[in-house]
Amino acid sequence: MLGEMESLRRAEEGQRTLRRIAAALYKCTRDTDIVGWYREGGVLGAIFTEVNKANGCAPESLIRAKVTAELRDDLGAERFGQIHLSFYTFPDDWDQADSRGPADKVLYPDLVERSEEQRAAYVVKRLVDIAGSLLALVLGSPLWVAISLAIKLTSKGPILFKQERVGWYGRRFTFLKFRSMKCANDPGIHREYVRRLIAGAADSTPGNGNQKAVYKIPDDPRVTRVGKFLRTTSLDELPQFINVLRGEMSLVGPRPPIPYEVEVYQPWHRSRVLEARPGITGLWQVRGRSRLNFNDMVRLDLRYARTWSLGSDLRIALQTPRAVLSCQGAY
Repeated sequence: MLGEMESLRRAEEGQRTLRRIAAALYKCTRDTDIVGWYREGGVLGAIFTEVNKANGCAPESLIRAKVTAELRDDLGAERFGQIHLSFYTFPDDWDQADSRGPADKVLYPDLVERSEEQRAAYVVKRLVDIAGSLLALVLGSPLWVAISLAIKLTSKGPILFKQERVGWYGRRFTFLKFRSMKCANDPGIHREYVRRLIAGAADSTPGNGNQKAVYKIPDDPRVTRVGKFLRTTSLDELPQFINVLRGEMSLVGPRPPIPYEVEVYQPWHRSRVLEARPGITGLWQVRGRSRLNFNDMVRLDLRYARTWSLGSDLRIALQTPRAVLSCQGAY
């Protein structure tokens, strides 16, 4: 809960009033709750821990009523009217399909501050994304023609596969790939596999000498013969340069998840789409691709986001051709 009191801070005896507000707030909080400044001298914050979210908005309503009654009694109606109370729930609800993104930046102030500090570097990164995607689209145009013909002549359906994905700060966008599957297929196969994978219950498949659950389904029955080749060589990813040109993705970054994947994320998993713009290639692609289990993949994405630099992007980009040519972990 945030209580904004900018007008009171500027009023006479503002500090005395703020102390009264803090004292009133302490009366209606528990020992397990945390009260302090969200913004020094202007916005007071309280973290209410161990609140049962299963009751929907009932806990918020009860807390709001209790805090409101205590502050109104202690301050009086006039001064209480100068306080604006707002409530935020963590983890926030990402079920809605909002193109602006459901992630509320109030809950992640450290990410906003980090973005401000690296503004110049992000501008350079964006310019590199634009130049690199334009170059790839121009030089890869003969491949586009050949792949399009191969897809059209061997299976019915569109050339491009379009799917809703979750991008930076939870913003949803239309993700593009060359179609590698039959049109009439059951997405429930992958949905159930992803749920089991994130829960750590997916079937193990040998990879690099270890028994680990892989991120993609090996020998997926929905994949066409041409699609199998496109996936193994990663040529199905070429249309994503259009996503990069649009600003929905970057050349380097975490892979954008499917909405039903995010639904079963643990809170710490969500950081992989909060801390960096999604990319075509990334640290986990060059370190192991689908041979890594899900938690290891997330850890690599977080390591990339928290140590990001233009130099690290360059190193990952230079390692990507070797990872693609080796075809290890590609399904």
